[in-house]
Amino acid sequence: MNTASSRSSEIRSALQVNPDLKGSAEIKQEIERRIEFIKNTLRSSRTRALVLGISGGVDSTTGGKLCQMAVESLRQEGYDASFYAMRLPYGVQMDEHDAQAALDFIKPDQVRTVDIKGAVDALMQDFASEQADAAKRDFVKGNVKARTRMVAQYTLANFVNGLVVGTDHAAEAVMGFFTKFGDGACDLAPLTGLVKDQVRSIAAELNAPADLVKKVPTADLEELEPGRPDEDAHGVAYEQIDAFLLGEPVDEDAARKIVKQYDATEHKRQLPAAP
Repeated sequence: MNTASSRSSEIRSALQVNPDLKGSAEIKQEIERRIEFIKNTLRSSRTRALVLGISGGVDSTTGGKLCQMAVESLRQEGYDASFYAMRLPYGVQMDEHDAQAALDFIKPDQVRTVDIKGAVDALMQDFASEQADAAKRDFVKGNVKARTRMVAQYTLANFVNGLVVGTDHAAEAVMGFFTKFGDGACDLAPLTGLVKDQVRSIAAELNAPADLVKKVPTADLEELEPGRPDEDAHGVAYEQIDAFLLGEPVDEDAARKIVKQYDATEHKRQLPAAP
């Protein structure tokens, strides 16, 4: 019988998921592989910096630490490179303490802060006459926040001859849980193919603070529901998403939701349509 679960293998392959990445030895090897990927990407592009926004979540904490380790390794090899961590709050971030804890852990070469509130509010004011209910306006504004953050990161990258790093991974990619040309825009995505628990395992292996490793994921873009957990938006728990991507047993209703979202967001994972 053709079920949603039967598409797990196809989707796992498309998103480059490795179900065998489990034990400590494999995690350590994967850390080294991804650091080498970052180093090779920077060196081959002839750029000298990496830029990444740090939110205080496990994804950017993990990506940021890998970036810092990569540039430190490059410098030891005689290639001048730096990592710029960016704080990109909209006004005051409610979990700013987590972002600061992430920075303390990463110990980036440089920290730059840009408050995106003025730019976001100005753009939304230009569209004040658009007919939309409060929920729609809040959704649009959330996407504007994500895209404004990426504009800021590319602005800094231009100044420092750098590349912008993304934090998308398989558990987000399968759900299309990113803003097109917002947090989905980047020059390299070193967490590609990882499920959420694998990201957490890498963070733990790197000795990230336990409360950041276990933190409930939230994009925190919506003002009507501040701090809304990602899983509420998905309608599926990350444990179920991970299990689906790893080819493990998963409730068929959850599998249907995942496949439906994967198909509906296919356009977000593709290059622009062309004739």
